[in-house]
Amino acid sequence: RKVEVEARVLRSDAPRLLAVAVLGAVLGPVFLSWGLQRASGTGASLMLTLEALFTALFAWRLYGETMDRRVWGALLMLLAGGVLLILDGGLAPVGQWVGLLAVLAATVAWGMDNTLSRALAERDPAQVVLVKAVLGAAATTTLAAAVGEPLPSVPAALGLMAVGGTGYGLSLRFYLLAQREFGAARTGSVFAFAPFIGAALAFALGDHTAGWGAVLGGGLMLLGVALHLAESHAHEHEHEALSHEHAH
Repeated sequence: RKVEVEARVLRSDAPRLLAVAVLGAVLGPVFLSWGLQRASGTGASLMLTLEALFTALFAWRLYGETMDRRVWGALLMLLAGGVLLILDGGLAPVGQWVGLLAVLAATVAWGMDNTLSRALAERDPAQVVLVKAVLGAAATTTLAAAVGEPLPSVPAALGLMAVGGTGYGLSLRFYLLAQREFGAARTGSVFAFAPFIGAALAFALGDHTAGWGAVLGGGLMLLGVALHLAESHAHEHEHEALSHEHAH
């Protein structure tokens, strides 16, 4: 009986799971990979902060999450920082702005992915991660075969598995658990601190290509994320009775 109920619920979530898999496990990684080949690690990492901007905007439009003046100010700071990053990439010797625009497209896909995932937050996160991983891996493998992408070496494959297991699998599991408590917009802002860690690691590993535009843009983004996290509101809610499940 329990298996039948879970199968029925899974079928009802199938369209949303498919959309989440296409956006988050296919389009997002493809845009990011393409962009990383054409932009610096520091610039690309900072550009990923815009995922919080698009997550907040989509959550506002689709779920009516609160957006006061402080949040709008934070989003404008994020947007201004992204513009400075693209301008700085355009001034780089190799013209990194195209790669940064591809990373921007990835943040749009992941922003919608995050927002749609909110409706799946009450499901077992492990189940959502598994379905999303299977659909995403099947689609990207088919795409790689279609364009004649060669198979990776064993060390590269192991490295990619480690990145996928932590950066996508474990990260998504924690993200879904956080959405239960904070909502899509606030969780996206907390998650937006990750790009700054990536930018710091890129700089530590020798990527010193970022100019003053990237430095100023990164500073604006950091202020925007901090301002968004400082937002708080309190009011009474009335909710209809809901039937949901919790993983044990």
